[in-house]
Amino acid sequence: MTNLHNFIEHTLLKATATTADIITLCDEAKQYDFFGVCVNSCYVYLAVNELKDHRTKVIATVGFPLGASSTKTKIEEAKQAVKDGADEIDMVMNLGFFKSGITKSVTEEIRAIKKAIGRRILKVIIETCYLNAAEMKLACKMVRLAGADFVKTSTGFGNKGALLKDVQLLKSIANEDVGIKASGGIKTAKQAIAFIDAGATRIGSSNGVAMVYEPENHKE
Repeated sequence: MTNLHNFIEHTLLKATATTADIITLCDEAKQYDFFGVCVNSCYVYLAVNELKDHRTKVIATVGFPLGASSTKTKIEEAKQAVKDGADEIDMVMNLGFFKSGITKSVTEEIRAIKKAIGRRILKVIIETCYLNAAEMKLACKMVRLAGADFVKTSTGFGNKGALLKDVQLLKSIANEDVGIKASGGIKTAKQAIAFIDAGATRIGSSNGVAMVYEPENHKE
């Protein structure tokens, strides 16, 4: 797959990420023509400035990494990220509410954030490592119902990242209505291509540069 770079959201979400680190992330994204960079919302303005006049998108996280912020807080964070120039938002679903069966509130929160960001893409991180198959199916259905654009597997801060079987399951529910972003623990081109073959339409990884150098990346 010679166009792997078109799937990659080059990611840096560590708490210790510095401004210099974000600038390097953006320089790499420009050099390798990655689809996007994914950063914490405080760095959106910097990333937008670094990527001006380049096609690479800026993706901001909201309610990251726990998803436990209030809905109002998440909405305001999303609005500010958009104001700062974010092209897309990756929000974390409220897992505690979801596990408590308060699914209406979770769905309404997703819908409210989508409304707040308008035409921009909204991805919902459901943190698959904490969900069984039935819960994953329900979460994906809720994402569709709320009008979000993507379901995303993981924050990368849970006890496991993306799994092929989880992406395949999500694909069976999402159909063509909702995209799938596989993220968390994807380190090689071979892994990334396997996730794409399983149904992922985006790959979130901090190892994008290494991926595009690998021999596996050049196989059709």
